[in-house]
Amino acid sequence: MGKPKTRAPSSKPDELLKYDLNKPYWTAAYDGEAVLQKADKGFSALEAETLPQLMARAVKKNGGKVFIRSEEMPELGPNEDVPPAKELKDWKATTYKQFDKIAKNAAKAMIACGFETHDACNIFGFNSPEWFVGMYGAVYAAGKAAGIYPSDTAKQVQYKSNHSNGSIAFIETAENYEKFKSKADELPYLKAIVTWATEAGDDITRADGSVIKTYNYTDFLAFGEKQEDAELDRRIAGLKPSNCCALIYTSGTTGQPKAVMISHDNLYYESMAVVKGSIGVIGNKDGFEERIVSYLPLSHIAGMMVDTVCPVVISGCMKGYCSVNFARAYDLKRSTIGDRLKAVRPTLFFGVPRVWEKIMEKLLAVGASMPDGVLKKLSAAAKKRSKVYQTEQQLGGSGKKPKSLAFFNILLKKIKGKLGLDKAKFVFAGAAPMTPDCLNYFGSIGFNLNEVYGMSECTGAITWSNDKYHTWGSVGYELPGSEVKIFQIAADGSKTEAKAAQNLNKPTEAEQGEICFRGRGIMMGYMANERLGEEHVKEIEKKNMDAIDEDGWLHSGDKGTKDINGMVKITGRYKELIIGAGGENIAPVPIEDEIKRLCPYVANAMMVGNKRKFNVVLLTLKAVGATGELPGGDELDGAAAKLSDANFISDAVKDDVFISTITKTLTAINNDENVVPMNAAKIQKFTILPRDFSVLTNELTATLKLKRSVVDEKYTAIIDEMYGGIKDVYVPYSNAPSPEQTEYMKSEPTFAAPGGERQLSATGMTLNKEELKIEAEAAAEEATTN
Repeated sequence: MGKPKTRAPSSKPDELLKYDLNKPYWTAAYDGEAVLQKADKGFSALEAETLPQLMARAVKKNGGKVFIRSEEMPELGPNEDVPPAKELKDWKATTYKQFDKIAKNAAKAMIACGFETHDACNIFGFNSPEWFVGMYGAVYAAGKAAGIYPSDTAKQVQYKSNHSNGSIAFIETAENYEKFKSKADELPYLKAIVTWATEAGDDITRADGSVIKTYNYTDFLAFGEKQEDAELDRRIAGLKPSNCCALIYTSGTTGQPKAVMISHDNLYYESMAVVKGSIGVIGNKDGFEERIVSYLPLSHIAGMMVDTVCPVVISGCMKGYCSVNFARAYDLKRSTIGDRLKAVRPTLFFGVPRVWEKIMEKLLAVGASMPDGVLKKLSAAAKKRSKVYQTEQQLGGSGKKPKSLAFFNILLKKIKGKLGLDKAKFVFAGAAPMTPDCLNYFGSIGFNLNEVYGMSECTGAITWSNDKYHTWGSVGYELPGSEVKIFQIAADGSKTEAKAAQNLNKPTEAEQGEICFRGRGIMMGYMANERLGEEHVKEIEKKNMDAIDEDGWLHSGDKGTKDINGMVKITGRYKELIIGAGGENIAPVPIEDEIKRLCPYVANAMMVGNKRKFNVVLLTLKAVGATGELPGGDELDGAAAKLSDANFISDAVKDDVFISTITKTLTAINNDENVVPMNAAKIQKFTILPRDFSVLTNELTATLKLKRSVVDEKYTAIIDEMYGGIKDVYVPYSNAPSPEQTEYMKSEPTFAAPGGERQLSATGMTLNKEELKIEAEAAAEEATTN
């Protein structure tokens, strides 16, 4: 590979958009158009195209090649064992040409049912051929795809469908169908429901006498095939790259979700800049099949980009072609995603951190059970050399290649084969930070896990890492043709660019600020729906102005730094900053991440301390069945099951090993000035909650971000108890909950905070003189206020 690079790539001025237009760079209108710009050179100079144009390219170039595959497995019963994976040759395959025809039949059926230009098709189900058909059918019919999150309630479904102008709904399960049916009277715009894994049932008659037609998927396509092509052809010809083709609903922690409008041009630029401009090793060999396993929700921007658009761009605009191979709906829940990887052997694989951690935990368990002997010694030697090599391949590294690495790589390839990742050319992670332990571990088995960063509002990634340009702990460098800057924002809204960090891991305050970006991947804007009233429209317009400023910069809300080599690191989130009793700004995320790094048995950690006299932390332990979407049960999992003799969370909360180990770790973290830069950021007390956080129980958003205000409110009783009279560092959860609160697993109630005198903990983690002074000042202020 040669000696590693010392500096990340950056776009030249003629490769960037000009942003000299005297107009807002956003629209809120459901039928609005994006403000299209082009650079003089590079990826931002590409001629804009629509998704149907890209699919037409793929059909012309690789029409007979496989686009999608699925096993077509029946639904699994609750106590039924998981059937073995089928060989890939036995999966049902659909070529690009076949898919294009199916999607056009769906589009014609939609139009015949009353689907208007700019309408949305709501798609509610797990990744499948039908999901793809619903999306592309809507786009061909000159509308939008608006996915529903798997965890959405009937109320959330109603809001998204109504807000998006959803006139057609594609639905997988009976449960999801009931969520639509139960809200039929509140969905006046909905014209038809199409089901693909449950019976469609009779047409639904609303209270006002209007009817929602129902179809099963097969009949719907047959209905579309009978329709004339003229109107569909007219709509496809009339599409503009500036039109909206997808709505991604943000999973905000408060209020209704915002609908991010993604244009055809957004998707085209983003996929080209990522696959061709940044990954570089995919789609570059004539006739070669790249393979993706589709398992992350397609209603999220990452799933939509990686699974539904990038394969079409690879197949239509590059040398090779790409197939999408669907996982089973229960793979994450039943920890069987590995079976799909081994069947498909993907060349490109994207995982959120929890997926990578699960893989690591399984491999560590296998390694620990391996008997002592030659094989174990060889494995250890191979991992040691691989870790050295991967570490030295980072930006500015020596490029050192340990002795006999080629020999040991043969053994490491077998480990990769056991994972189903022996053919992977590129593996990456996003949505949340990777732990250093996880990066190091995968480096030791021959994988460089490339971290990327972005959000729905920038069509996915805005920074990227690859095997040539990466630094573990960084989220990478700006995509070609895009700009990423760190701004310090004044009270009047003026921006000053922060200084470049000399040390990425120890940036000064002058080297940090809000991460802002602009380019062809920036959203059209948040969509407003006039049917929801004038106040709603004004609110969304205000959110657009707050998000995209007059110079076209999208404000992320994330605090970060950019070093002298062009690499970006996230250091916190402004909305998550804890303001200490002395007015200090405390970033909880780096401290929470360090807790999880040093305590691999901890699943989630949330610091509390806003306007309080010291900080405490709520911890959850790793549990069997916990997936992020689901909280799991009481049984401990992974490293948590091995720490002591405790087998359940309910045992661990009383276990001396757990309590003493966590106490010692928190003390060590408090004394590490690289993690805890000031005394006011130290943690004084902790508790262990009786179950993990999840989307289902509302502590996590659909994209697995922590809802701090929800957790704070839900666990008010134990938080106040930690600030009460107990002097111990560890405050058992059982000390605080009322009888009503123990019902939270069933009803998810909100509880009022009980009163309680605040006293200082003096055990284990004591306060120094400076902290005692802050404590006294806070007490005096509290007394004056009361």
